[in-house]
Amino acid sequence: MKATSPSMETNRWLRPSAVIAVAQLLGTSLWFSANSAAPDLAISWNITASDIGWLTSAVQAGFIAGTLILAIFGLADRYPASRVFALSTALGAVFNGLFALAAHGLGDAMAYRFLVGLSLAGIYPLGMKLIVSWEPARTGMALAQLVAMLTLGTALPHLLRELGAGLPWQSVVLASSALAVAGGLMILKLGDGPFLPARRPRAAADSAAAPARLNVLSAFKVRKFRASAWGYFGHMWELYAFWTVVPVLVARTDLASFLPFTGIPGISFAIIAVGALGCILGGLVSRRHGSAPVALGALCLSGLSGAIFALSWHVLPATAMMALLVLWGASVVADSPQFSALSARNCPPEIVGSALAIQNSIGFAITVVSIALTTSVLEKIGLDAAWVLVPGPVIGLLGYVLTARTIRD
Repeated sequence: MKATSPSMETNRWLRPSAVIAVAQLLGTSLWFSANSAAPDLAISWNITASDIGWLTSAVQAGFIAGTLILAIFGLADRYPASRVFALSTALGAVFNGLFALAAHGLGDAMAYRFLVGLSLAGIYPLGMKLIVSWEPARTGMALAQLVAMLTLGTALPHLLRELGAGLPWQSVVLASSALAVAGGLMILKLGDGPFLPARRPRAAADSAAAPARLNVLSAFKVRKFRASAWGYFGHMWELYAFWTVVPVLVARTDLASFLPFTGIPGISFAIIAVGALGCILGGLVSRRHGSAPVALGALCLSGLSGAIFALSWHVLPATAMMALLVLWGASVVADSPQFSALSARNCPPEIVGSALAIQNSIGFAITVVSIALTTSVLEKIGLDAAWVLVPGPVIGLLGYVLTARTIRD
């Protein structure tokens, strides 16, 4: 193998991580494409905020099913991650397009959104595996960049809705499909990185398939993996429910009138997208202090933000309200890449794809419950429903500390 100079090596590292991060941004724009159209759907289909929550939950359910399939059958470790990622973006784009063009009510819309979620299972976890395969020495920072792009991808449909305010909602949704296909093509050209164990021949993989399917759960026998999983699960209770209700929180406060130069989609984009900055800052801090302190600090900060919002939303002036929601948006996702980095680092390398997939699957199963509960309570009691989000960070912090008994990596 030909030796490379340090400068060439640096350029080599920067290029793959940037490609994967941008592709993740484009691919995950499928995730909340329906939420960006919520006001139009409410009028066209006569549905409520709780119904929009069910649309999001359908995506989560599809994602859970997809990650379980990846984990149980070992697909994340038996096939090239880049090809699975590219195929998943293509399928997700098709199903998202069908949601825009063929759905005529909540029932068939949920079916299409479920299939979008099924496709996303081949995008997010496989993006993490691609990062590990290219940059094992900088996993915390590289995953921070990846989740930053996931966050921007989540927020992107709101920006598209703001920019295309006069366009039919279907156009915004179809734009997300086009972006996803572009992301898949980027990953297909990049390929897999060199730093994971080589895949076994198909015959050997098939003969070992049954033990491999069982062994994925062995990752939870590792105390450090189990600790990071606890933190991740608590974080997931809060994250997607918060992202789902951000437009409702904005609509039910004075923020739209306080910021008349932009609408609810624009403000929602800002609150969600600032999480990308939180991820990057967390990644930079993790390079000096490690992933665990960053993850626990962000989880604590997001939990405090949720509690302060629930206690004081009715008395806070618009300026303070916006500042609080920006802080919440920045911290609510900053812990995600660090918990994932800890999990990737602390599980056997030969099952890292499947272990991350099963962790994602359990985490997203939790989001289905928290989204449904939060949107339902929001319909009944208004913004006091923010209290529903607070137990997630508390349980995540306690679970991590009691399992690991240390905050050091």
